[in-house]
Amino acid sequence: MFSTDITEYVRHSYDTLEEACVAHADAAVRVARWNTIFRVATLTTSGAAAAAAVAAATWRPSWFLASAIVAAAAFAACAAYVGFNQQPRVHGHRACSARLWVVCEQYRELLTEMQEGRIELEALRTRRHALLRDAAAVFEHVAPADRHTFEIARRALGSRSGAPMVPPPVPTPAG
Repeated sequence: MFSTDITEYVRHSYDTLEEACVAHADAAVRVARWNTIFRVATLTTSGAAAAAAVAAATWRPSWFLASAIVAAAAFAACAAYVGFNQQPRVHGHRACSARLWVVCEQYRELLTEMQEGRIELEALRTRRHALLRDAAAVFEHVAPADRHTFEIARRALGSRSGAPMVPPPVPTPAG
């Protein structure tokens, strides 16, 4: 059996939450970048479709096919942008990161009081439980259910033992 004192537990909880805060901020940036790429592709192909339509309006038969192809590409880019709708995910990751930052600041305050010896053990336990409830509420109500959130959780849980998460073997009855 192992033993961890409350100070180490609070520090470990803080480190895990800080990593999650940074990871959600990074996920928001990645998703927002893809969102921007979709918008630029939609704008670019729409402009090219308009130019091809103007060229086709001059009654050059060779431009009719090009106009149709570019218009189809513009529609595909627009459909992809609307279909993937990344805005809720961007907002979810940003909100999760912001709320985790607030909880991390409260952890920093608690750690400072622990270092300075200004807090008693019972008050430390009470505040730690409150911070854990706050962090759980953030993950329960704010974090988007997407692959980025899964990867953040997998890294956080896998980093505790240094090995990838593997479920324990299920004992089978002998007989």
